[in-house]
Amino acid sequence: MNALTLPIIDGLTIAKRNAIKIKRSPDLLGAAVMFPIVFVLMFAYVFGSVIEVPGMSYKEFLLPGIFVQSVIIGAQTTGYTLTLDLQKGIFDRFRSLPIARSAVLIGQTVSDLLMNISTLVVMALMGLVVGWRVHTSPLEALAGFGLLLLFAYAFSWVTATVALALRTPESFNNVATMVSFPLMFISNAFIDASKLPGPLRLVAEWNPVSTFTQAARELFGNTSTAMKTSDAWPLQHAVPVSLLWIAIILIVFVPLATRLYKKTVSS
Repeated sequence: MNALTLPIIDGLTIAKRNAIKIKRSPDLLGAAVMFPIVFVLMFAYVFGSVIEVPGMSYKEFLLPGIFVQSVIIGAQTTGYTLTLDLQKGIFDRFRSLPIARSAVLIGQTVSDLLMNISTLVVMALMGLVVGWRVHTSPLEALAGFGLLLLFAYAFSWVTATVALALRTPESFNNVATMVSFPLMFISNAFIDASKLPGPLRLVAEWNPVSTFTQAARELFGNTSTAMKTSDAWPLQHAVPVSLLWIAIILIVFVPLATRLYKKTVSS
């Protein structure tokens, strides 16, 4: 067993441990299942009753944005769980085991990816119930869900980095909320970004959440020629720019999170 395969094998073992822990935690399971249902129903019927989208149903416009929002919230489980394990001394137990140090982070991010898959499945089913439809080929639809899951996995490394830097659940939750809410709401996830005032429109158009949302809309066919087209470069090339964002996030935050973890367990 070489140095490349050992972290992966150990990481899958940790992922299995985390998956069992999630299965035995009603609060985490409830969040994974109930939050998507609440989000879809609330936004579809509250916002949907007052917002009109030219050429299409607001519910079809909305669901890709809700998917991206759920991915961001779901990825925060990585950071929160890491701070809990750190607080309970679980890292000290891992340090005494003959496993690769990167395996803990690999296992955590993989197990949270599995939870994100279940969340997206529930949310997609709820979307179909309220009127969301896919207007592209099955292959493009699968590509849409694949892109969302890649984003979920990449973003979980961001939250892991933040968690290892802050080290307490309370601090992590405060920072995660302060950062994620502006990212989600100053975007095109829930409204047409072209209707925002000048400075906010510029922020929304270059917000990576807007890019991922637009990419999902294109892959699911939830777009309309009657809507005003943004001239912003990320939204004009949403799918490739989304893939570029994923690559950048992984390149930056995987080694950074690993370095912080090594520093944490050695201190």
